[in-house]
Amino acid sequence: MLLAKEGARVAALDHTEENARKTVAEIEQKGGKALALTADVSQPDQMQAAVQKIADLWGRLDIVFANAGINGVWAPLEELSPEEWDHTLNVNLKGTFLTVKYAVPYLKKQGGSVVITASVNGTRIFSNTGATAYSCSKAGQVAFAKMAALELARSKVRVNVICPGAIETRIEENTEKRKVEQVKIPVEFPEGSQPLSDDKPGSAEQVAQLVLFLSSDASSHISGSEMWIDGAESLLKG
Repeated sequence: MLLAKEGARVAALDHTEENARKTVAEIEQKGGKALALTADVSQPDQMQAAVQKIADLWGRLDIVFANAGINGVWAPLEELSPEEWDHTLNVNLKGTFLTVKYAVPYLKKQGGSVVITASVNGTRIFSNTGATAYSCSKAGQVAFAKMAALELARSKVRVNVICPGAIETRIEENTEKRKVEQVKIPVEFPEGSQPLSDDKPGSAEQVAQLVLFLSSDASSHISGSEMWIDGAESLLKG
């Protein structure tokens, strides 16, 4: 998701045209202005072209929400293929790099905000055995955010990273778990794993509120920070 502040114009980028247009329709129904973009975040030429289209059309870019990601394959190390490892890292970590890289020249013109979606996995929770590629990609996003925050600070570009726990999304649709039970260390949480919300996952709306805060002037002195939004799940399960 990329946004130009003037007139609250939003560029919704997705890997499928159908999903991008659906997001645009929802924004327009609420009175906003939006542009549908289709690109694979792991492909440099596609991401460069997408950002260039925004620049050509609107002339500026103020906010970048790097939210694209997959769970990928969760499997024991000896079962995880190099190709599966690469696919997860390419989408989650390389995709974040490319999204920010091509946006930076336009963000520097007037300053702006970058928000990156990482996860509790790879930052506080390491007990999801088999999620090695996913967790490494998420830990990498946190390091990337901190490096970028310092590099871009003098250009008045803030970079922060959010770490959601269990949230009601469709990410399980692109998750493959294979032989994980063979290596998983059994742990039981008899009272549930979400102590703040009676074991119910968080909502996309709750995450959106955090992203809105980090994108707004209300967080003008916050950069290089990771923020957990997980109902205290990671404190219990870490």
